[in-house]
Parts: sequence; structure tokens; C-alpha cells
Amino acid sequence: MSGILIIFVQILRKFLTMGKKSVKLYTDNVLEEFYKHVLDGNIEDLHIPHSDVYYVREAVQNHYGKPFTLEHVEWAMRMEGWTDGNN
Repeated sequence: MSGILIIFVQILRKFLTMGKKSVKLYTDNVLEEFYKHVLDGNIEDLHIPHSDVYYVREAVQNHYGKPFTLEHVEWAMRMEGWTDGNN
């Protein structure tokens, strides 16, 4: 394995095994944000929305016919009492 790949795997392993963080990801470019955090060395600050948020966003976008951000949908879900199981 190349050096960069080994570092990437180590960072990814740390991310997948670390405790839950409360920092929120307020962008729809999740993959870009992930790589940005990897390159900046602050993967601990990354929040990827729960899969429920993606499903609900798709449903409300189809229903209302307009786009919604992940941040808006997650906020609305929490206001309605939804939790991701960590609260």
C-alpha cells in the first residue's frame, strides 16, 4: 500500500470507531466535506446526517416540488421529535 493510502485507512478507521460528536454538517456535499476533513486532519469534526434525513428529504422534495437542504430537513425532523438514537 502507498503511504497516503495507509494514512487514509488509519484516519477512516479512527473516524469509524470514535465516539459520537455533536458537530453538524451543513452542506449537501457530504463526500467533498469528508475528503476536506481528511486532508485537514480534523475528521473528528465531521457529522454525516443519519440516513433517515436523506429519505425524508427526498420525500418532502417530491411532495413540495422544491429542494431542501439536509440542514433544514434534519432541523425540522428534530423539531418534530425525531432523534438519531444517540440522544
